[in-house]
Amino acid sequence: MQIKGAAACISHISRLRFCKEQMNTTLAGVSYELLQRFDVSGPRYTSYPTADRFVEAFTEADYLRALDLRFGAATALNSPLSLYLHIPFCESLCYYCACNKVITKHHSRSAQYLRYLERETKLHTDRIGKSQVLGQLHLGGGSPTFLTDDELRQAMALLRENFRFAPAAEISIEVDPRTVNGTRLKALWNMGFNRLSFGVQDFDAAVQKAVHRIQPVQQVFNLVAAAREFGFESINVDLIYGLPQQSPQSFDKTLEQIAQLRPDRIALYAYAHLPQRFKPQRRIDSADLPSASDKVTMLSRSIQALLAVGYVYVGMDHFALPDDALAVAKRQGRLHRNFQGYSTQPDCDLIALGVSSIGRIGATYSQNAKTLEEYYDLLDQGRLPVVRGIALTRDDLLRRAVIMAIMCQGILHFESIAIGYLVDFSRYFAPELEALQPLAAQGLVELDDTLIQVTPAGWFFVRAIAMVFDRHLQADINRNRFSKIL
Repeated sequence: MQIKGAAACISHISRLRFCKEQMNTTLAGVSYELLQRFDVSGPRYTSYPTADRFVEAFTEADYLRALDLRFGAATALNSPLSLYLHIPFCESLCYYCACNKVITKHHSRSAQYLRYLERETKLHTDRIGKSQVLGQLHLGGGSPTFLTDDELRQAMALLRENFRFAPAAEISIEVDPRTVNGTRLKALWNMGFNRLSFGVQDFDAAVQKAVHRIQPVQQVFNLVAAAREFGFESINVDLIYGLPQQSPQSFDKTLEQIAQLRPDRIALYAYAHLPQRFKPQRRIDSADLPSASDKVTMLSRSIQALLAVGYVYVGMDHFALPDDALAVAKRQGRLHRNFQGYSTQPDCDLIALGVSSIGRIGATYSQNAKTLEEYYDLLDQGRLPVVRGIALTRDDLLRRAVIMAIMCQGILHFESIAIGYLVDFSRYFAPELEALQPLAAQGLVELDDTLIQVTPAGWFFVRAIAMVFDRHLQADINRNRFSKIL
């Protein structure tokens, strides 16, 4: 026992040292000026190519061929799947939201939706067979907790009937704090969920009023305390900076409260005001938005505040406590990325169920119909509701491997790409290596004849580094459809 205790103490000290070293080296290299310089638009790289490259020429027939290739008797893989289930409903509108959603107080609509989800699931299992192993399940939205507990049990029973959950499967759900209490959280735990993500955005009352999302601070604290008591393995909190009525001073207060709340993970997103694309954002007065300078200040202070209280910067807006599986995966070079963001699960195929859901099977991406009417209509015809997607070219696959290595591991060995894709890396990517030179001069990457390595400071600009290898983006003069990379 003494040996174990000493080992645990040494491990704890090493994690604290890691956090301190990361804070010191990172903050030394991340100046306000550098943050301001990279306040530009760019993709989030939950996939490559990104979803804006999907085409309607990719049809249900292409998706079915991809399923057959992945699950056919001669080519079936043993690796677990990931599954995403989209629940589009919300009771009220959050003005900042850019998600696919249906605003309604009529809960009868969810019963109909579940019936169609059952049809879509059956169309899949008729093709791929039942009992495929799931290593990861995520319920997103919208607000999955719009469903009643009985409806959530129905959804989970449907999935357990058609798929086999791996013993250590990650089963997560996005939670609107306004729709749950301790009793509901316990029900989620009993259903098998082991990870929660709470949408907080900001604790400031004026900001909450401006975005039409009122949720008292104490309510969130009580929910997180209850979730810990029940034993959820990881609790995430989403924050957004750049919202109306925010200021660096007001967001400092939210960060102080987050430090007290101490969730296992924090996702810190920049608000992208694109009212021409997202109708709900037209309710936000642009005069109430913080200036670009204040927005960069909020990011700079957030980085300092979260690192100072022991969080590890995982990458791409994500922070985690040193003991969290995501931070451990970052240290051990086992980080992966999918449509839900960073993940500890190995890179795997993703089946997507529900309206607007995006999936990945083999060398393809596909997306379901974006409206309930079209989604229901296709299923009524006995068809899977895939309406667009993309089949990746050899160049796409090569660049995806490069971009994901940069985004997840922060290091890319030329030899691994040369062996995996039979290319001379330095020759194939000569223009990109040249384009990286200014980033190297700014201390964001280190380059030599054998590798590219993201520096501690460079992790905060990893999207900018990855963008260099995005062939589609480099050929695109219109980047306004993307959010800012910081």
